Amino acid sequence: MANTYRSSGLDFSDGKLVGPIATIAQHPDLANNKTLTSQPSHLQRNKTERRRLQGLQRTLTNTSVTRVAPEERGWRQKLDVWMINEGGKQLFFGTWIFLHLLVAVFGFMHYQLKDNAETARGLFGITFPIARTAALVLHVDVIFILLPVCRNFVSMLRRTPLNDIIPFDKNITLHKATGWSIVVGSAVHTLAHMVNFTRFAIASFQTTGDRIKGFLAANFLTGPGATGWIMWVALGIMVFFAMEKRRRAHFERFWYSHHLFIVFFINWQLHGMFCMIQPDRPPFLEIRSRHRTHIHKVIQHPSNVMELQIKKEKTTTRAGEYIFLSCPEISYFQWHPFTLTSAPEEDFISVHIRVCGDFTRALAKSLGCDFEKKDKNAPAGGKVIEATGNLQKPLPRVMVDGPFGSASEDFLKYETVMLVGAGIGVTPFASILKHIWYRMNNLTNATKPTRLSKVYFTWVIKDFGAAEWFHSLLHAIEEEDTQNRIEINIYLTAKLKEDEVNNIIVQDVGAEKDAITSLRAPTHFGRPNWNRVFSTLVDKHPDTDIGVFFCGPSVLSKELHRMSNKYSQPKGTRFFYGKENF
Repeated sequence: MANTYRSSGLDFSDGKLVGPIATIAQHPDLANNKTLTSQPSHLQRNKTERRRLQGLQRTLTNTSVTRVAPEERGWRQKLDVWMINEGGKQLFFGTWIFLHLLVAVFGFMHYQLKDNAETARGLFGITFPIARTAALVLHVDVIFILLPVCRNFVSMLRRTPLNDIIPFDKNITLHKATGWSIVVGSAVHTLAHMVNFTRFAIASFQTTGDRIKGFLAANFLTGPGATGWIMWVALGIMVFFAMEKRRRAHFERFWYSHHLFIVFFINWQLHGMFCMIQPDRPPFLEIRSRHRTHIHKVIQHPSNVMELQIKKEKTTTRAGEYIFLSCPEISYFQWHPFTLTSAPEEDFISVHIRVCGDFTRALAKSLGCDFEKKDKNAPAGGKVIEATGNLQKPLPRVMVDGPFGSASEDFLKYETVMLVGAGIGVTPFASILKHIWYRMNNLTNATKPTRLSKVYFTWVIKDFGAAEWFHSLLHAIEEEDTQNRIEINIYLTAKLKEDEVNNIIVQDVGAEKDAITSLRAPTHFGRPNWNRVFSTLVDKHPDTDIGVFFCGPSVLSKELHRMSNKYSQPKGTRFFYGKENF
């Protein structure tokens, strides 16, 4: 019997609309069952396969889809939806804009109100703080401009949790936005200085011709003017070929012209070095390492410690600061940090350097120190190797950059401070203790009052002779401290021999001073019990802000940090912890 439902020779159905054929025939997307027979078979099969394999692309009919009215979203739901794709990107860009506005506002207030620029404001007027503010904002843009195009670095960051916060995929967009910000900032900076140059020419010259010459000379014959216009040429070429249509039409021109960023950054570095508009008071430049310095005295102390006393022009220091030191004779590119041990009241800056590395050994040798020879007759204050007026040979040149502030610099902010030094880490507190000593003896010119009334100095040391240069300072402070404002606690952690212990006991009986340190304060043996120390401070100084300053190994630093948090009370005694970091 012939199968009336078989559509072609390739149709192997038995003619009954059952199974898959019946399902297809009854599919809601088909207008009626005649579709199977009214179209060629190859079209039917292709259409069926499309419906089976591409279900998302089917025609949505009333019979196959139930339409549900969308619910009205509240602000929280809208925010959640916005955060899925747009929120993170727009928040980051908003933060970028806010940072620029913040720098602009505070920069303008700074240059408009600072007492070291009254001459410039009087001559140039409002355009002086405008020019300086624009330059400050440009410094922020220079930070951002290269980061987005560091592709390997960006790819690495994309694999970190930061990728959930920062839209690294929009790195080129950030690069473009920063570029346009540089263009706008440069335009504001240049226009403001054009007004400044005009006012300068009018104030400096009498005739119109001389004023024009002065204006042109300020633009093209001065360091800031020449470098500024070179940067404008490089920036203009880069921006011109980076426009979307030109970049797509002539990519090679864009690529090669963008390498002018090298010219831009070289002149950027040189632009501010000439200090054309000087402040009212020195220092006039930020290149402090190039100021003239000479070594005032070199002292060789026991225990491989060398003291350098340096004269440096135009330098003002504060207790607790540090400097970077370089000796071109050893290496022009090596800069090493050292804490100042001199007080602000002294007419020199000094550092105590422990000779224990390649640089310090080479520096000690070039300065004439010889620690291999043991001099038993050396004075307690150290042996003077070289001093001004008694030079046996020319001393090498040293360069000093700084001084820079550190955590210990804040000690005057507190009523009570605890200074903790471990080993050679006692050096930052030499400057602080000297400054306090000068204040106690009214030998300082400081006019700013201080809250400081009590100092606890704790020195944890394995060998008391490891910093013998510090002994004389402790003796002087203890002798002058008649009001007991400074309490000295020395903890000796070295394991003593039996005969040493017996000798100490014999000498300590009935003695007014300690047998080891010769101080009135007794020496403690072993490590400090920090729980007892901090709990005692809480009892002695209720409702007091106590500054805890430390210099030494990280293990002890973590312990002091933990104790400061443990014994701090929000409405009682609070311990503020600070550690020296270089």
